Amino acid sequence: MSRHVIRLDRIRAHWGDMLRVAGSLTMGTVRAYDLIRMLSADGRPTGLGEAFVHYGRIFKTLHLLQFLHDAGYRRMIGAQLNVQEARHRLARKIAFGNRGQLRQRYREGMEDQLGSLGLALNAVIWWNSLYLDAAVQQLREQGFPVTDEMCARLSPIQYEHINFLGRYAFTRADVATGLRPFHQPTELSG
Repeated sequence: MSRHVIRLDRIRAHWGDMLRVAGSLTMGTVRAYDLIRMLSADGRPTGLGEAFVHYGRIFKTLHLLQFLHDAGYRRMIGAQLNVQEARHRLARKIAFGNRGQLRQRYREGMEDQLGSLGLALNAVIWWNSLYLDAAVQQLREQGFPVTDEMCARLSPIQYEHINFLGRYAFTRADVATGLRPFHQPTELSG
């Protein structure tokens, strides 16, 4: 399956430097610019960069073998991809005005735009998490047998109930009353 060969001799030759780089990254004592400069020169990998490439191939091979062999691992990877795609769908829905594109011409403006999108995403997920937790608590108090398996399938990355168009009021919530009451099924049908 793989088109490349893992050269252990290149890893062994640079093992000490690889450990120093890993330690520097862990301690935060190396800048990304310096790291890139150490790993490549004129667009080609240095000896150290080549060693990291071969080291990475070991884990890529192990990942591919486990993916092919283990159905549970494939399901877990699929579930993670589904969650990430759901997050991207929500981000596109929130940033519908610019179709998810960064429109600022300067770096700080792009960072502000990304920060705002991240804040809005986190607000939606936080809001949904609060209400999912409250709904589960209410169902348990009413005697419904909510299992851990059911809760594991819940996701706060939902947006069908959110109106992305219209007016928004950012008023302070009444702390004394807590969360808004849930809709009752009889209210929704009639």
